[in-house]
Order: sequence, then C-alpha cells, then structure tokens
Amino acid sequence: MIYIDPPAWAAHNRLWSHLVSDESYEELHEFARAAGIPARGFDRDHYDVPSDRYDDLVAAGAVPVSSRVVVQRLLASGLRHRKGS
Repeated sequence: MIYIDPPAWAAHNRLWSHLVSDESYEELHEFARAAGIPARGFDRDHYDVPSDRYDDLVAAGAVPVSSRVVVQRLLASGLRHRKGS
C-alpha cells in the first residue's frame, strides 16, 4: 500500500510530504511514475513531494496517514533506510 503524510517538512520555500510503500520499492516507484513524480524525488526509502501534489496523490490512491505512521510502516516492512546505512 502507498502512504503519504501531511505536508509539514519545510525546504526550498515549500512544504513537503513523504510518499512511501510498505510493500516494496517497486510498488513505490511504479506509483510515482504513474503520478508523474520525478525520479530525483526519491530519497533512500521515500519520495519527497511538494504540498501542491498532496491532494492529487491522495486522489490517485495514496492513503493519508500521520508522519509517525509513515515511519512505523517503513520500519515494520524492513524498507526503512537511514542515512549512512
């Protein structure tokens, strides 16, 4: 399943969300490609997406959850990769 947290991360004068999968990177990359998210948005275990894409991604099937749930899903699935690992 694909999950997205609320846009709450500030960078480059914008707010950003994290788009993740708790199944596989293949599922995540496929969803991102279909939604038109550039590959450069992928960072280790998630895509960073700007707040103006949030509603479109939810409409496309991403399940809105809290940031805490995003991390829990990544850890439980074994897909969480911290910097330097």
